[in-house]
Amino acid sequence: MGVREKINRNWHFHLGDVPDADFMGYDDSGWRRVTLPHDWAVEHPFDKCHASGTGYLPGGTAWYRKHFTLGEDVQGKRVRLTFQGVYKHAKVWVNSNYLGFHAYGYTSFTYDVSEFVRPGENVIAVRVEHNDVADSRWYTGSGVTRHVEIEISDPVCFADGGVFASTVSADAEKAVLRVRYETLGGDGVAFCLKTPDGQCVAQGSAAEEKGTAELTIERPRLWSPDDPYLYVLEGQTLLSGEVKDTVKIPFGIRVFRFDADEGFFLNSVNMKLKGMCVHHDAGCLGAAVPKNVWERRLRKFKAAGCNALRTAHNPPDPDLLDACDELGLLVMDEAFDEWEGTKNKWWQGHNVYPPKHFGYAEDFPQWHVADLTSMVKRDRNHPSIVLWSIGNEIDYPNDPYVTPLFREALGNNDANKPAAERLYDARKPDAGRLAKVARELTALVHDLDDTRPVTSALSFPELSNRTGYADALDIAGYNYREHFYPDDHKAYPGRVILGSENSHDPRAWFAVRDNAFMSAQFLWTGIDFLGECKGWPVRISQAGMLNLAGYEKPLYYQRKALWTDAPFVRIAVGDGNAERHGVWNEHFRWEGEAGEKKIVSCYTSAKEAELFLNGVSLGKKQIADADGCRVSWEVDYAPGTLRAVIEGAEDALSTVRPAAVLRLAADRLSLPADGQSVVQVEICLVDENGQPARDEMLLCQPVGDITLLGIENGKPDDLTPYAENRRATLDGRAIVYLRAGTCPGKAALHVLTASGMRAECAFDLV
Repeated sequence: MGVREKINRNWHFHLGDVPDADFMGYDDSGWRRVTLPHDWAVEHPFDKCHASGTGYLPGGTAWYRKHFTLGEDVQGKRVRLTFQGVYKHAKVWVNSNYLGFHAYGYTSFTYDVSEFVRPGENVIAVRVEHNDVADSRWYTGSGVTRHVEIEISDPVCFADGGVFASTVSADAEKAVLRVRYETLGGDGVAFCLKTPDGQCVAQGSAAEEKGTAELTIERPRLWSPDDPYLYVLEGQTLLSGEVKDTVKIPFGIRVFRFDADEGFFLNSVNMKLKGMCVHHDAGCLGAAVPKNVWERRLRKFKAAGCNALRTAHNPPDPDLLDACDELGLLVMDEAFDEWEGTKNKWWQGHNVYPPKHFGYAEDFPQWHVADLTSMVKRDRNHPSIVLWSIGNEIDYPNDPYVTPLFREALGNNDANKPAAERLYDARKPDAGRLAKVARELTALVHDLDDTRPVTSALSFPELSNRTGYADALDIAGYNYREHFYPDDHKAYPGRVILGSENSHDPRAWFAVRDNAFMSAQFLWTGIDFLGECKGWPVRISQAGMLNLAGYEKPLYYQRKALWTDAPFVRIAVGDGNAERHGVWNEHFRWEGEAGEKKIVSCYTSAKEAELFLNGVSLGKKQIADADGCRVSWEVDYAPGTLRAVIEGAEDALSTVRPAAVLRLAADRLSLPADGQSVVQVEICLVDENGQPARDEMLLCQPVGDITLLGIENGKPDDLTPYAENRRATLDGRAIVYLRAGTCPGKAALHVLTASGMRAECAFDLV
């Protein structure tokens, strides 16, 4: 049977270009040892000389080398090497043999290295080039940022991405599955669908190297956000009746459809997609994000009523899709942020001219077919995925595409765009070209997967509806164009429209909730992210309903009130000013000067709330639907306690005091001594009332065979280098990430605060 395993440990790393590092015999003993996934950018200080768009962190050129040993039995085997993501422009060698070049930083790529490996020592060398850091509108990371896997199998095996299972039909009584396959040799295949405990519930077979097999399941358990049940599809390649190779693929049985008039149906149940857009970083971890970090975020999304995710604006880490399968979130899987035209990239603050123009557009003409193929073939077995997106805001006005249909055009963020750049200029790329490219990309996706519709997130639908771009799609995604929904539904009968990117403004949700034909919205964003920032010293985008440490902001509770039914109320305090993506300046702290005017908000699912200050009622207020589950009072600050009361729930905030208790809470206390498992430790300073206390500097020291990966507080302008073992709390909180070593035994995290408080969290490495 074939063996597929991650080879993430004990890579040798060197930042900087090195002559002859591709040579198998090169002496790399002096290089630093790292564990993959690895992002070297977050190991360095923030520096204003780097690009604001990518979070003021560096790029560069670097090398990775991996020594590994194979046994004598590797001879005659097929050996394949897969990189799930390298940012970017990677060149790869095995045993001094050059395998090739891969441009895009977000797609997976596989090499058959059977000819080049040998019994005994082998060496992989990877050169990564990311010198132009202003090549994106968000943080990208630098390095081998996702897993590397080696697969050793019989030569008669499935082709890479050569098994594609889909649900033809399904209800409570019966489901029919179709499995398309391609093998490398052999004269047949056999498939068995198994429950998690190994019981086979359906079988199918075929007798060609490439073809289709069908399986029928009686009384299936259907996959859904409420019950994300996963079977295992086991496939075998055969030669003269002998099993040569086996693959195992998690598989969820579900059927869905989008209807132009009635919206989205999953397993014949009509529902709204309540989605979040997410970028791929996790603050101090950069782009190297462990699966359990994603799981923590996704569970919080689900608790707020979210049931969908959009991978903005690139193919995601497969770990994220696995987590969506397991936890039950529906996914829009997105391929590109730009095609042939390079967008403006901000490097001195958001919308500060002049821009730079590096980016994927340089590689798109040569690489888009391979990259889109890679994404679809890799991801198409995930039951969570219900939409393929071929692009985000490719039609952004004058960036760079233009049209004589609009003499002048502005996009969402173009308030400071020079007048000359707003005007039609026939010397720029014509927007009519987008329809032709969209048809090509849509056809390519359909050829690889005929079970899911293709969309694209349109920033300028008033144009793209006239150029044919929207017509090339199965579903038209609208970014921030809620006011077009009713008229375009009438103007384009039979067309499915959804909100592919929307602000946190409750009115954007009402435009979906109150129109049966609207199936979805995807909020910008679910969580803050590095880059796309306003300017030094702010280094992150603050658009999320969770901050960069994964803690809830007031926007989170407004969304929970809009999307869930259980009674709750949450108090937040601010000065009444709002930003484009919502109320960012509100916080969960009651502090100030006596008599200072404060705006106290209550986010609640109730229709009425009453606010008290030090036991004195400040009045009851009705929460109108148009208010988006928020009601507010203007309050003169006085020390003490605010308390909000609704039927069945209440919340309180007391004046912030010095810390009395240092609390540490880990997501697990026992973890494998495998050199890769990551534990998350939430730190909270609380005062004598049990509330988040005044902020302090933390010093974090790992003890035993465990490594500190980073400390994140979510503060937008905290310039403490991520490589440091110290960081201040924000609202009394921070999160620490640690990775287990390989020696079983005891380990711990010791935390010391500036005021002298100490706490320890102990772990068993097993």
